[in-house]
Amino acid sequence: MQNAGAPNTMTDLAANGEEQQLVVFQLGAELYGVEIARVHEIIRLQTVTRVPHAPAFVEGVINLRGKVIPVVDLRRRFGLPLAEHTRASRIVVVEIGDQVVGIVVDGVSEVLRVNNATIEPPSPVVAGIDSDYLHGIAKLPEQLVILLNLDRVLARDERRALEVAAA
Repeated sequence: MQNAGAPNTMTDLAANGEEQQLVVFQLGAELYGVEIARVHEIIRLQTVTRVPHAPAFVEGVINLRGKVIPVVDLRRRFGLPLAEHTRASRIVVVEIGDQVVGIVVDGVSEVLRVNNATIEPPSPVVAGIDSDYLHGIAKLPEQLVILLNLDRVLARDERRALEVAAA
């Protein structure tokens, strides 16, 4: 249960002028950000074991210190053009719902403190129908960072498919 006086949305936080820390990563030419509290760790790309009959956006699973973690290719999930992995490619291990998942990104650039007053909700024109995962756009002096709502990056049935893949 949430505390009635505590801010619980980005809009509430922005009204209070608070900041949040984001892990910023690249997919193609775009920058994306996720709340640092949701990031467990960032690791180098490693060999991913393919899982038969997994959804197309699931690269497979990895063994991370004895725990099997499903790995999702965000390029595929977001319908972006595929690209070869490079030395800068990373797996960002995050919490999505109650599950730990690795997401493959082109590179991790930095951890930023962003004042919530600089965050705008995504435009309905940009957002489209299948983009509930967009949390907002952070307007920084020299760049825009697309903020992701990790709980909505995968639909409930897609999360179940990940659980099966990691089992």
